[in-house]
Amino acid sequence: MEIINIRTTQRTELVDITRLVQDAVDNLKLENGRVTLFIPHTTAAITINENADPDVKRDILYEINKTIPFEDGYHHFEGNAAAHIKASLFGFSETIFVEKGLLRLGTWQGIYFCEFDGPRQRKIWLQTLSV
Repeated sequence: MEIINIRTTQRTELVDITRLVQDAVDNLKLENGRVTLFIPHTTAAITINENADPDVKRDILYEINKTIPFEDGYHHFEGNAAAHIKASLFGFSETIFVEKGLLRLGTWQGIYFCEFDGPRQRKIWLQTLSV
């Protein structure tokens, strides 16, 4: 298992980690198989979405923050209940195929680390399976 360390800078943000994941695949010399990414945090997540237009990230964050506001009468004593809800909706893992050493993403797809309670130092666990 590899660990990718990431430092977020905002309360909520989507960080494109596609290059970091491809670099890990390169370092591990995975030719064909799968890479699984897992987020070991309860207020962060991972998703795959468009990485061509930066407005997509802005729109996703705008809507998720509007739908699940930071303050809404939550009972969780730490004050970050919205971050827990957002992370649960997005999910904590993704699996991506690797073929000929390359991530098999769609033309416009990128892999995003989703920060919902930052800024923080975070980890992404990465494990590969060769076929």
